[in-house]
Amino acid sequence: MTDLKQERAVRTRNQILRAAAELFDEEGFEGASVTRIVERAGVTLGAMYFHFTNKQGLAREVMNAQPYVIEPLLKSSGLQRLVDITLVWAHRLQTDPMLRAGVRLAVEQGRFGMHDSASFEGWKDIMVEHLESARAEGTLREDISSEEFAQFLVGACTGVQLYSQLVSGREDLMARTCTMWRLLLPGIATPDAAASIVVDPDRGGAM
Repeated sequence: MTDLKQERAVRTRNQILRAAAELFDEEGFEGASVTRIVERAGVTLGAMYFHFTNKQGLAREVMNAQPYVIEPLLKSSGLQRLVDITLVWAHRLQTDPMLRAGVRLAVEQGRFGMHDSASFEGWKDIMVEHLESARAEGTLREDISSEEFAQFLVGACTGVQLYSQLVSGREDLMARTCTMWRLLLPGIATPDAAASIVVDPDRGGAM
């Protein structure tokens, strides 16, 4: 019975998160009322507040869920893993409400009184991990700081997607992401690694 209750609780929580992500993506934080979120999720207001303290807490969970949309899909390592994260990210930003909402909320959060860097720091930590794997593999140049480059890359990806959204509604995001890597890889990868890493738009949709 306890297992069934836990499964039901997890399912309810995921329903609320998904409904919130869809509405945050469509309407932004201000337009997505708690009433509309619970109606779309098909749950009660009490269930919503059992799992989440308030709408800001729900928004924080959506922002921080971004890596879980992408990381489980990948099997590569090191610098190829870093590239693949951004290719899948560029592809799924076209259609995945959880990812789209997470990005929108992270960028717009100052408008609704939040100043939470956790989603950016979370991505940075993930990228540091893969950069250190690349160092162990011998594919990262010795003079590159994993921490500094990871911080730069998070900022670069944020800027690239904002620029793409303004110019083309993100239709050219994949092309811009590939261009970013063609410019960056020669500066961070060993010569052999730079030549072997695949920067191909098709990888974004193949995982």
